[in-house]
Amino acid sequence: MKRIGVVGIVVSGGKDVVMQMQRVFSDFADIIVGRMGVPRHSVNCIALIVEGEQERIGALTGRLGRIEDLSIKSAMTSVELE
Repeated sequence: MKRIGVVGIVVSGGKDVVMQMQRVFSDFADIIVGRMGVPRHSVNCIALIVEGEQERIGALTGRLGRIEDLSIKSAMTSVELE
């Protein structure tokens, strides 16, 4: 079953970190349904709205979590989609 959730990302690294993150976003574009970014002075904040199977969302957050200078938190709803 598919679920809806939010992935919060705080980026504290430079351009190299952003390039790695963008590659992961491209690899998981099929489950990312929305994205909002807020630039700050020393960090940037991004919120992703995701819709997909829990394993696939876990793979996305796992790949992002391995990138240095990214801080990741996800919250999944109990809503199940067909």
